[in-house]
Amino acid sequence: MDPILVDFGWLIASFVFGVGLGCLTGLIPGFHVNNVALIALSLSPVAVGIGIPLDAVAGIIVACGTVHTFLNYIPSALVGAPDDNMALALLPGHRMLISGQAAQGVAYSARGSQMGMLMSIPLLIVARLMFGENPGLGLYESSRDILPWLLLIISIFLIMTETTRLAWPGWMQRATRKFKIPLPTTFRVDIPIGKFRYKRSWNEIDLSLGSSSRIAGILVATAFFLICGFYGWAVFELPGRSPVGMPSATLLFPGLAGLFGIANLIDIYVTTSEIPPQKQNWEMPPMKPLAVPTFLSAVVSSVMAILPGMTAAQATVVVMSARNLWGRLTDPNYIPADFEHGIQPGFVPKQSIRDIAGDLEGLTDEERELFESALGEAAESSPDLDLSAQSQQQDLEVIAVLSSVNTAVTVMVLGFLYMVGRPRSGAALALNMMYPIDGWNAVEPPADFVRLLGITIAAGLFAVPVMIEVGKGMLKMHEIVPLRTLVISVAGFVSILVWLSTGWVGVGVLLVGTGLGLMPPRIGIRRSHAMGIILVPIMLYTFAQTFDSFGFI
Repeated sequence: MDPILVDFGWLIASFVFGVGLGCLTGLIPGFHVNNVALIALSLSPVAVGIGIPLDAVAGIIVACGTVHTFLNYIPSALVGAPDDNMALALLPGHRMLISGQAAQGVAYSARGSQMGMLMSIPLLIVARLMFGENPGLGLYESSRDILPWLLLIISIFLIMTETTRLAWPGWMQRATRKFKIPLPTTFRVDIPIGKFRYKRSWNEIDLSLGSSSRIAGILVATAFFLICGFYGWAVFELPGRSPVGMPSATLLFPGLAGLFGIANLIDIYVTTSEIPPQKQNWEMPPMKPLAVPTFLSAVVSSVMAILPGMTAAQATVVVMSARNLWGRLTDPNYIPADFEHGIQPGFVPKQSIRDIAGDLEGLTDEERELFESALGEAAESSPDLDLSAQSQQQDLEVIAVLSSVNTAVTVMVLGFLYMVGRPRSGAALALNMMYPIDGWNAVEPPADFVRLLGITIAAGLFAVPVMIEVGKGMLKMHEIVPLRTLVISVAGFVSILVWLSTGWVGVGVLLVGTGLGLMPPRIGIRRSHAMGIILVPIMLYTFAQTFDSFGFI
C-alpha cells in the first residue's frame, strides 16, 4: 500500500480517536487530558509493538487536548465542577444558568475558544522570533534568570486586582478611630487620563481603619493565597499511590478537585434548589465584538505559556483587568466587568454604593451625598431593583475571554515545546518523553509540528458543533435529573476517582482542599486566589534554584 495513504489513514484515525477522548476528558470532572497523555505515554511501547506509530499516538494527545479546552466549560458552568483552568467560569456560567440563558453561555464559550485558537496561530510566528534563536531574539534563555521575579510580579498583580472591601477587626477600628488629621485647606486632584478623569478631594488625612476597606480585602486575599501555597507545598511533598495501579498518581489532582470542584458543588447544593426553564438560543455570536478581547487573550496566553504554574484562570484575570482599564480610559460611563466575585453561587446580591461606583474617588463630598440619596430613593421606589454592576453581556464576554485564553494557551504550549524544547503541560511533557522533538531551529517549522498544528486546527473547528450538541444534551439532562441529585452524583464520582488514582492520602488532601475552597465565598474574596497551590511552590522552587546556595529552601 502507498505509504502516503497509510500515513494519511493513521492521521485520520488519531484525529477521530483523540476527539472522542477529548469529549470524555472535557465532560468528566476530574478526568484531565494530562491523565490521557500519561496513560498514552505508558502504553506507547505496546502501541509500537502492535504497529501503531508514535506519530499517531501524539496526534491523539494533541486532538484530545484541543477538544478538552472547548468542552470543559460545560461541567464548569452547567454542573459546577471545574478544573483549574475554568475556575473563573463558575460565577458567570452559573449566573447564565439560573437566568435561563445557559445556551448563550455555551455558544459564547465555543466562539471564544474558536477565536482564541485561530488568533494564537499567527502569534506563533511572533513568539518564535522573540523567544527562539537562528533567527530570533532568544529571549527565553535570557528570561530564565528573571523567571521567579516574573512569577512574583504576576502573583502580586493578581492579588492587587481583588476589589472586595472588608471590615478591619473591631478592636483595630476602635483603636484607630481618632487617627484623623484635619488639613488647613481642602486638597483637590483632578487629572484627565484619556476620557477618564481622576478626581479626589481631601479635608483630612484619614488613617483610621474602617468597616469597608479594600486594603483589608487585599490582605485577606494575600493570606489565603499563601495558605493555599503552603498547602500546595505539602501536597507536592506527600507520597501518592494508586491502590489499583493507575499510572503517575499525583496529589495535585485531589487538591485542585477540592479547592475548585467539591467546594463549589457544596455551595451549589446549599444555594440552588432548581434550575429555571432554559431559552434555546444556541446562535453563535458575531466575531467582531469579541475580536479585541480574544486577540488580547491570545497575546497574554503567548506569555503565560512559558511561565510554569500559570493557567487560563490567571491569564483571564490579566486580560479582563486590562479590558477594564481600557474601558475606563475610553468610556467615562464604563462599568468594569466582574470576572469573578467572591459570592456564593446562586446569589447575585444587590451591590453597595462602593461596589457600583468603585471607591467613589471621583466624587466630592457633596456629589457622594447626592449619589447616595438618589440610590436610596431608587431602592425605596423599586424594592426589587437589581443594582448589580454586571450585565448579562459582560458575563458572556467574560466566558468568551476565559474560553479563548484556555484554548490559546494550549496552542502556545505546543508551539513553545518546539521553539524552546520546554514542556509546560502534562500533555507536552508526554510528547517530549515519547519521542525526540525536532526543534523549530530554522525559518520553516518542522513537519511534525505542522502536522500536529493541523490536527489542532481541525479538532478545534470540529469541536464547535460538538460542543453545541453536547450542551443541548446537558440541558436536557438538567430537565430530567434534579440539580441536587446531579451535584451529589458528580461529587461522589470525583471522590471515587480521587481514591482510585491516589488512595486514602488523596482523599485526605481532597477534604482539606474542600475546606479551603469553602472559605473564599464566605469571606468575600475570589476563589481564583487558591491557585497559590501551584504558584507558591513553583516560586519557592525557582527562587531556591536562583538564590538558595545553602539549601535553606
